[in-house]
Amino acid sequence: MIGNKIRELREDNNILLRQLAAQLDMDTAMLSKMERGERFFKKEDIVSLAKIFKQDSKNLLTLWLADKIVKTIKEDEYQEEALALALKLLK
Repeated sequence: MIGNKIRELREDNNILLRQLAAQLDMDTAMLSKMERGERFFKKEDIVSLAKIFKQDSKNLLTLWLADKIVKTIKEDEYQEEALALALKLLK
């Protein structure tokens, strides 16, 4: 989810992968893996990306966190119960 959004923003702004990687001070291969969802972005990366693309950081951080949650629980048979309990505990 977040990787696709970052790729979309990068392409919409005509920024090459290597150019964005340089702005984030990371390896191009690593950024490519993050865009493909093979590696997680760090929270500070998302904050930096929001500034680079002039996006609301709340929206990108919400997408980033939702992506982390889904990737963590998607293969578990008790995902719905666990998510419901987590939401209840957060209230």
